[in-house]
Amino acid sequence: MTHRHRPWGYQSSPEGVAPDWELHPDTQAIRAGLARSGFGETGEALYLSSGYTYESAEQAVHSFTDEIDHFVYSRFANPTVAMFEQRLAAIEGAELCVGTGSGMSAMFAAVACLVEAGDHIVASAAMFSSCYVVLAEILPKWGITVEFIRGNDPDVWAKALSKKTKVVFLETPSNPMLEVVDIAMVSELAHAAGATVVVDNVMASPILQKPLQLGADVVMYSATKHIDGQGRVLGGAILGSFDYIHGYLNPFVRHTGPTLSAFNAWVLVKSLETLSMRVHRMNDNAQLVAEFLTSQSKIKSVNYPGLPTHPDYEITKRQMIGGGTTISFEFNGDMDGLFAVMDKLKVIDISNNLGDSKSLITHPASTTHRRLDPAVRAELGINDSVVRLSVGLEHSTDLIKDLEQALAN
Repeated sequence: MTHRHRPWGYQSSPEGVAPDWELHPDTQAIRAGLARSGFGETGEALYLSSGYTYESAEQAVHSFTDEIDHFVYSRFANPTVAMFEQRLAAIEGAELCVGTGSGMSAMFAAVACLVEAGDHIVASAAMFSSCYVVLAEILPKWGITVEFIRGNDPDVWAKALSKKTKVVFLETPSNPMLEVVDIAMVSELAHAAGATVVVDNVMASPILQKPLQLGADVVMYSATKHIDGQGRVLGGAILGSFDYIHGYLNPFVRHTGPTLSAFNAWVLVKSLETLSMRVHRMNDNAQLVAEFLTSQSKIKSVNYPGLPTHPDYEITKRQMIGGGTTISFEFNGDMDGLFAVMDKLKVIDISNNLGDSKSLITHPASTTHRRLDPAVRAELGINDSVVRLSVGLEHSTDLIKDLEQALAN
């Protein structure tokens, strides 16, 4: 066995007796997947091992045929990685989780394991640039067709899904323009068409949005973002049903090797303990900062799902807890003027990461989304006056003062 489908028991005492009630996700973030060694350590163990030994040649055979529960190779599974997978699955409410080395390896594997030449994918148009490149440039080389859809018009989605479709890929909210897709509506239409719904939930995190509860089949993360959220390690995760993980994903990742390292998994395990507290604080800060930005004459528009002015505000209220931790806004001026404002910031750092404990700002058109064709960027509204602000854990008053002084004449 690889421990991906036979989770270790909950161990809250030396006897390893599990509670006889359903634990809150915040408790699962501390306790789920906990597997202590014979030393009885309080902190999760870090297993830096590439391989594992067997008591006999026969035990090795049975380990590879999944007849007994034994780790065989850390490209397949590792005890520390398994703790991270089981803990995140408990928080998400998913049957199983597979950790990967990065968010993009998670996105690629989640979709690629399902498709072959001749298949069709329907996707929300607004998304992170690397996701767009995978769907618009890489998969078409394999003979896969992809159709991109804007907005939440059910008739438009129904028309796209009238064709035989294998996968529907959604990124909601989107990076960087914070467009929101109605997951429940699209999932219902996709399932009627026989498609598997994969949701990139990076911008919301498992704390603010639960795609599986809204009808999606698969959810994926860049664990680098909110899950670590402290600028330390790369990681990714894919969550879904037993049938999806074992029928499609595991055969793909075992042989292509997008492996999450044990050390990174250990950092992520510890990060999950504070995920809920961090995300809620960041969400609260982002709401206050977004409201402040709407009052500034040098800001042309503010994109934040938690504002009533956001076009998808009603959908956001139905499927998210809060508006998220990220804001995008359009500066009322040219790129040089915008860069001058960014350079004046004293608390907020210029960086292309997001979901971090530190507030970070970037200019998508020249950094994270520069790989996209200018016409595609223009269609998505990512012009030279747009910036993305990832709001961190600093006190909101300091963030607002920092923006205020940077925007001042």
